[in-house]
Amino acid sequence: MTPPLQRRVGHPGSRILSVASYRPRTEVGNEAIADLIDSSDEWIRRRCGIESRRRAAPDEDLVMMATAAASKALADAGVDPYDVSAVLVATMSHRGRATTTAPLVANALGATQAAAMDLGAACAGFPYALATADALIRSGSAGYVVLVGTERMLDIVDERDRGTAFLFGDGAGAVVIGPAQTCDIGPVVWGADGSGSELLRYDEAGILRMAGPEVFRWATSIVPDLARRALDAAGISADDLAAFIPHQANMRIISATAKALELGAHVRVATDITTNGNTGAASIPQAMAALPDTTGPALLVGFGAGLSYAAQVVILP
Repeated sequence: MTPPLQRRVGHPGSRILSVASYRPRTEVGNEAIADLIDSSDEWIRRRCGIESRRRAAPDEDLVMMATAAASKALADAGVDPYDVSAVLVATMSHRGRATTTAPLVANALGATQAAAMDLGAACAGFPYALATADALIRSGSAGYVVLVGTERMLDIVDERDRGTAFLFGDGAGAVVIGPAQTCDIGPVVWGADGSGSELLRYDEAGILRMAGPEVFRWATSIVPDLARRALDAAGISADDLAAFIPHQANMRIISATAKALELGAHVRVATDITTNGNTGAASIPQAMAALPDTTGPALLVGFGAGLSYAAQVVILP
C-alpha cells in the first residue's frame, strides 16, 4: 500500500506588506510622439488622457528596473532577500531568447533560495501573479513572495504606429506579499477569451499591433462586470472601497468603469496613466505606489492581450 504523502501547513491568508515603483529617468511629452504619428497633443489627451510617459534608457533594462522596484519594496517591508521563497515577474516585453527575467531578478536581489518564474498574461499579468502568490502562501509552498511587473514597451512598439505609439510607457512596480491571519487578498475572478487574440498580437518582427477600437469596446463591455464580480467574491460593496486601481490602459475606460460602479467621492480612482502612460503589467503596482496615503480595501482590475482579464480586492498596506 502506498503511504500518503505529507503536505505542507499553509496560512489562513496573505497580505501585501509593501509597494514600490521604479520610473525611468526620461520623461517624454506628447509633442515628441505626435510629430512621428502626424497627430497632436490635444488629440492624444482626448483619446486616452495621457500627457506624458517615461522612456527607459539603454541601462534601464527589464531586470534593472524590476530589481530597483523590488529592492525598495523589500526594504520597506523589512524582509531579507534570503527569506524570499519565490520571485514572480509579470511582463510582456521580455525579448530574450532563453533566459526568463525572474531568475535574473532573484539573483540581483540576493534571493538565492527563491523559486523564480515569469508569468505572461500581458496587462492582466499583475492580478494573475498576485493570485498565484496568494495561493503559494496559503498552501504553505511559500513564505514571502516578491511580485514585480516590469516593462520596456519601447522594445515592442513601433514609434510610428498611430494606434500604439502614444499609449505606452516603461517602468516597474513591485509588491512584497507575506502570510496573514486574515484574508487581505480577496478571491480572484479571472478568465480569457482566446477568440479575440488577434486584436492584440505581435507581428513577424515581434512588434505589438493592436486593433484599438475593438479592444476599447471589449474592455468597456467586460471590465465593469468583472469589477462587480470581484466585489461580490470579496463580500463587499463599492461603498466599502478606499480605492479603485485598474490597469492604466485608457482614461476613458477608467472613467466609464468608475461611473458604472457608481463609486462615491471617498473612493480614490488611480489615474497614473496621465503622466506614466500604459506600462503593461507594471501599471497596477505603479498606480498603487502612486497612492501612498491610501489604506483599506482596493479593487484591482487587469485586462489585455490574450485576451486575458482578472480582478480582486486587496487591503492596501
